[in-house]
Amino acid sequence: ILCTQDSMPRKGKKAQPCPEGNVAKGEKLFKARCTQCHTVNKGGANKQGPNLYGIIGRKTGSVEGYAYTKANKEANIEWTPDNLFQYLEKPKKFIPKTKMTFAGFKKPQDRADVIAYLKEFQ
Repeated sequence: ILCTQDSMPRKGKKAQPCPEGNVAKGEKLFKARCTQCHTVNKGGANKQGPNLYGIIGRKTGSVEGYAYTKANKEANIEWTPDNLFQYLEKPKKFIPKTKMTFAGFKKPQDRADVIAYLKEFQ
């Protein structure tokens, strides 16, 4: 699964190309580092973070019943694979004042793998 290059880089920084992701590796990473705060199943509950089912193509701050920060609601960013790739590197840099406390996935391949896994839940 490849990420597209259709999003604009944030804050003048040239976006790093998104490598091909591995769904199985992404599942392991998601279960180890994301399930404490997120669910991905259709109709799944919001936890400390929103349910991520259908995140690709969704706008920031749009999951019903989740209490987003003002910054997240007003970011008005569509979650494309490229935007997620940038966001998952350093969430607080991508959307300042987000309440997501996760520091990020430093390795580009880890981010691509998690995105490949999330694409399975559309």
